[in-house]
Amino acid sequence: MYGIRAVIEAIKNEVELNRILIQKGMDKELFTELKDTLKGKDFQLQFVPIEKLNKITASNHQGVIAYTSPVVYQNIEELTDKWLSEGKEPCVLVLDRITDVRNFGGIARTAACMGVDAILIPSKGSATVTADAVKTSAGALHSIPVCKTDLLKDSLFYLQQSGFQLVSCTEKSKVSVENYSFFGPTAILLGSEENGISHDLLKMSDVRLSVPMAGDISSLNVGVATGMILYERLRQLKNA
Repeated sequence: MYGIRAVIEAIKNEVELNRILIQKGMDKELFTELKDTLKGKDFQLQFVPIEKLNKITASNHQGVIAYTSPVVYQNIEELTDKWLSEGKEPCVLVLDRITDVRNFGGIARTAACMGVDAILIPSKGSATVTADAVKTSAGALHSIPVCKTDLLKDSLFYLQQSGFQLVSCTEKSKVSVENYSFFGPTAILLGSEENGISHDLLKMSDVRLSVPMAGDISSLNVGVATGMILYERLRQLKNA
């Protein structure tokens, strides 16, 4: 998408935009209007030379090009109500501050293979669905619902109030995933490799689990840990 008016209207109408390229030294009046529209929004902005914009499109871009999201994000509350009305026992994978796009894509692929019903991510401070993420996911991001929320804490509270067990995965727990029953509506929460799960979200957990390990390394890549936890859940369901 390109052109100052088109991008401004897209922002006003809450079109999902992953990234906005803005010409360095752009006309001050136009930039002021764009900046006012962007207030309170959390878009990734990149200021680039006009030559870069010209390489992307030969059309009159007016100094602005925006990349739209490859998917339409869904609403976790609406999905939850639908699942429960259908008598399902869904599993939601919740990702707290997972910023690496390739990790995100790999996790989405694993989640789709393991029967997860949706992925929930925060609107800010998290990897989003980009072309690179879709590619890494081998297209899984087109088949599994992805939900965005402004306040992860509020969405998790809603899930708990709807009967979900909030399961946090942390290496600090002494309870192994093997010793937990994954039956019933479940929200599985994983945090970033650098910072783990946010303290306030960890406090909300109904249970904390860890993946058993035997070596000297004390933690796993978040994508690997996700696969092991989701496999244990699937194994239990298949053996029931």
